[in-house]
Amino acid sequence: MVRILVLYGSSEGHTEKIATVMGNALIDAGFAADVIEAGTVDPDVASYDGVIVAASLHRGFFQKSLVSCVHTHRAEIAARPNAFVPVCLAVMQKNDPKVAADLDLVMQRFVASSGWTPSHTNFVAGALPYTRYNVMTRWLMKRIVAKAGGDTDTSRDYVYTDWNEVKAFAVDFGRRVRGAAAA
Repeated sequence: MVRILVLYGSSEGHTEKIATVMGNALIDAGFAADVIEAGTVDPDVASYDGVIVAASLHRGFFQKSLVSCVHTHRAEIAARPNAFVPVCLAVMQKNDPKVAADLDLVMQRFVASSGWTPSHTNFVAGALPYTRYNVMTRWLMKRIVAKAGGDTDTSRDYVYTDWNEVKAFAVDFGRRVRGAAAA
């Protein structure tokens, strides 16, 4: 059976949900999948046929524990089919040239710090959990989102993730891994 690792880093829990949905979609499609939070367990990456790495973007950076784990296992990850799933709100404005340039810069910084260049990258829209932010973060996020024309009612949370797209990506990745393993 094809084994896939879904390694993730999450600051507020939404990327954990995305990683779990990907893992469950893989299992439902007949793959073996383990969902592991970076920094909690040192995964035996070499025992997997494919690796998906998911991380949320905050203030232009991904979780340090995830970057460190990827750096440690960069050779093993690169040696098998792999994908990177950055989770951020900016993806909702990817047609804006400035936003696209910012996302490119973030990816360059990630590659430089982790030492790993993903074979495939799939940006996913995240969430805006206003009710879980402290006062300062809520104010800051409201200003940023307002500039982008987004939701600014801070009395509720917003989820922009297309769950069907997340599941389809995971299953498609699993099929590519199966094809690579059969070759």
